[in-house]
Amino acid sequence: MRASRLLSALLLLQTRGRMTARQLAEELEVSVRTVYRDMESLAAAGIPLYGDPGHEGGYRLVDGYRTRLTGLTVEEAEALSLAGLPGPAADLGLGTVLATAQLKLRAALPEELRDRTGEVRQRFHLDTSGWYAEADPAPHLAAVADAVWRQHRVRVRYRRWKAPQEVTRTLEPYGLVLKSGRWYLVAGHPDDARTCRTYRVSQILRIQVREDRFERPQDFDLAAHWRSYLAGFDARRHQGEAVVRLSPRILERLPDLMEPAVVRAAQASAGPPAPDGRVQVVIPVESVDHAVGMLLRLGAEAEVVAPPALRTRMAQTVAALADVYRHPPTAASHP
Repeated sequence: MRASRLLSALLLLQTRGRMTARQLAEELEVSVRTVYRDMESLAAAGIPLYGDPGHEGGYRLVDGYRTRLTGLTVEEAEALSLAGLPGPAADLGLGTVLATAQLKLRAALPEELRDRTGEVRQRFHLDTSGWYAEADPAPHLAAVADAVWRQHRVRVRYRRWKAPQEVTRTLEPYGLVLKSGRWYLVAGHPDDARTCRTYRVSQILRIQVREDRFERPQDFDLAAHWRSYLAGFDARRHQGEAVVRLSPRILERLPDLMEPAVVRAAQASAGPPAPDGRVQVVIPVESVDHAVGMLLRLGAEAEVVAPPALRTRMAQTVAALADVYRHPPTAASHP
């Protein structure tokens, strides 16, 4: 721990120039007295370090003492400054490692590139979380990530949507994917080398990292597998279609209200406007129940034409809503 702190102190001085003992103490989360001892240790180790006394003083390195990272262009340095995702790295238990790595990178860059990367970080921020959703707590994420890295099998208790809801599985964790703020585990099965499935890490209730290792398939490509999985995901869940008449306004706003697969289908199938201006489209749906909830958000500017079961269910739902709001609220329904 002390060796790591001494290295961090050295990199801070190399990156920022003169710093007071109090500034160093705040950055390193130690006492000022500890900083004094650390500076003495660095000097004793031969680091060309000296302190300026007085109110404007502080510690600094001799000019020219710098380890330079050569071979980087300005564009490459800018790109590297955007590569870190502090939130996901912290989720994986790598927050401190990432911060140290970024500090090392900035310390090693020539001054003009270091300033440039600092400007980029102040102008661009990467946020992987989705809108309108709470954070997806995944208490076992660090253990899963460790098993992925070390290629150790895991025994998990997993909660899924279909019965039986809780199942126990032995998995070979191939990789982790972060999608819209949620972590997914792509894993194989010891008893079937051809089976590769996806598990939402937040639904892992318990995990045991086993001592036995497994060999990843040599031709397995995580990014390619994930692209294939996403392509098949829509095909698997969209088992039906609905014919819907949309107003011009709601058709224009559809990308803000519906998922991309629905929007693409609507735009591709849109016919010529009817006399009332409405456009008939064909969209994919998962089920009648799911479609009712999806289409209700469009209000009266969407009319279901087919299938008959969906049109009937929409009419029943709207009638029930109208009945609820037909009368003033009772005294028990408000303070």
